[in-house]
Amino acid sequence: MQALAWLGFVIGLGVLLITGSSVIKTLLIPRNLSSAIGSTVAASVLVCYRMVTARIDDDVSRRERIYASGAPTYLFALLVCWIICLYVAYALMLLPFAHHSVDFAARLAGSSLFTLGFAAPAGAAPYGIVFAAAISGLGVIALMIGYMPTLYAAYNRRETLVIMLEALSGKPPWGPELLARQQLIRNTSYLPRLYERWTEWAADISESHTTYRTLIYFRSRYPEQAWVLALLAVLDAAALHLSLNPDSAPAEIRPFLRVGYITMRSIAGTLGIAVNDDPHPDDPLVLTREDFDEGVRHLAEVGWTFERPPEDAWAHFRGWRVNYEAAAYGIAAHLDLPPAVWSGPRARLGLAGAAAMPKRPAHREPRAPEATESVPDPGESLDAPGESLDAPSESLDAPAQSPSAVTQGGTDTPLRMPG
Repeated sequence: MQALAWLGFVIGLGVLLITGSSVIKTLLIPRNLSSAIGSTVAASVLVCYRMVTARIDDDVSRRERIYASGAPTYLFALLVCWIICLYVAYALMLLPFAHHSVDFAARLAGSSLFTLGFAAPAGAAPYGIVFAAAISGLGVIALMIGYMPTLYAAYNRRETLVIMLEALSGKPPWGPELLARQQLIRNTSYLPRLYERWTEWAADISESHTTYRTLIYFRSRYPEQAWVLALLAVLDAAALHLSLNPDSAPAEIRPFLRVGYITMRSIAGTLGIAVNDDPHPDDPLVLTREDFDEGVRHLAEVGWTFERPPEDAWAHFRGWRVNYEAAAYGIAAHLDLPPAVWSGPRARLGLAGAAAMPKRPAHREPRAPEATESVPDPGESLDAPGESLDAPSESLDAPAQSPSAVTQGGTDTPLRMPG
């Protein structure tokens, strides 16, 4: 019996070391390190959520509401798992000092781990174990509490630009629509600033989401505006811009494309998605030439000027997109994101997998005030009433017209400049 008690002590010490290693790798070391406990809990939570959502094919919003609790559930389950492992480890380590009583060792471990104090060890030898249990129990909970502000601060930084992109490209985001809207409102001069901000954003995402992998599973506030889809849309916009307008394209495009596709690859690698780190420009794409031509027509309809013929631009566009398409599609499929244009297939979405075009605000102007008959005073100007100087109002009700929808006689009026 004494030999079994000491064998339990050795096993408990091993469990304690494994648990401590998992806590340190997850909460203290700023690097993407995996642990046996963390990987097991993550896989279990992911499998459970996929089983729950497997039968929900026709309601994307409901699926997203379920997935939104996935990352918090993982953190809570991980904390519970750590506490249970610590409890089992200290109970086994106290077994030789508890008169070989499993019940007394369990009560002593629980009293020490949760600092309840209803059980005391017999003799001076186990006091070190009891003190270690009290410190580790409080320490793990305190570290997890301190870990949460770091996660949510990074989450808030991520979502700020994602929400801003809705005003620039609509929901769900699409690269050609981002360029088209800037052309419609004569705001293409803002694009260099946009590319610069998204370069910094992508670098921040690459650092934070590979260091704290849980952030990858935190869903965006709006299902159609997922952060992966947002980055993919801006990358497509930059690749289109540079391919169609190589002479006038801003210098900020190339750094953004480079940082952007490196970010996609690093996050895909963190999730275990195999991607080619050095693809050839002629490697095959999932996006077809017909899809590219549709995006070009979308730009042509708003008056975008092409410096390079679309036939020649296709080779340059695919040369850029081959660097990030596989990674972006793999991440979107792994996270089971809602469908979006140019974002790849969603095999698990069934009939709900049809991507919707982004919504575009309708153009509306206030009516000029009606002229009233009056007798002008002497010297009063007889000029025609002036036009209203109020800015045109916008509404987000009307969807953007795709090229195919325009040819079919859509009735919604696209956004245009006054005059």
